Amino acid sequence: MGLDITVLAVDWERLERTPAGEREGLLYEAMDPEDEPGSWPEPEEGWVFPASPKVPFSGRYEFRRTLGSYKPHFWAADGWDRARGFADPALREPLDGFLRGLIWWGPDPDDEDDGLDGADGRLFPSDPAPTGPRRLLVRRPPEVLSLAAHWGRAAPRLEGLRDTYDARAARPGGWVPDFDAFDALLRQWAEVVDESARRGWGLLGLTV
Repeated sequence: MGLDITVLAVDWERLERTPAGEREGLLYEAMDPEDEPGSWPEPEEGWVFPASPKVPFSGRYEFRRTLGSYKPHFWAADGWDRARGFADPALREPLDGFLRGLIWWGPDPDDEDDGLDGADGRLFPSDPAPTGPRRLLVRRPPEVLSLAAHWGRAAPRLEGLRDTYDARAARPGGWVPDFDAFDALLRQWAEVVDESARRGWGLLGLTV
């Protein structure tokens, strides 16, 4: 089946005030609300606020045309990895910062920053060792603000990457076949980051 991802925006202060033993259950509920069938219709794309009526301090983002899979995000990161060496430095630096904070492994994969408090995946130092869901992405509110700033610098220059991306990183028939698909996915991540930053919330990317 492959790796999936569910992206949540969370009021970090309220999450921290939640008893540590209850956080895992709340995250699962926000990922997949346990409502009666038909009572909580899912949109095909965009934000759901709240992610669940039982977790009112959260939102869930539904990416377009990804079916919940992590594969498009991986291939977008791979595309940037192939194209970035040929990109305008004025774009490369902020887009490096934006994507490394979300889906890209960085110029040195052995030096990857996973964004966790520690290798065991605790959200807060007082948490017990987590049993799930697995954290693919953890960004606290100050980090989200930094990501929004990176995007603000990268966005006006992104179109200038079109020819370079299509020449160096296109994968016809793949999840991210060309620059248009790359651009569309990045702009969805920008929606995720900008709304979370506007609320002063943190971000989680989770998988079961």
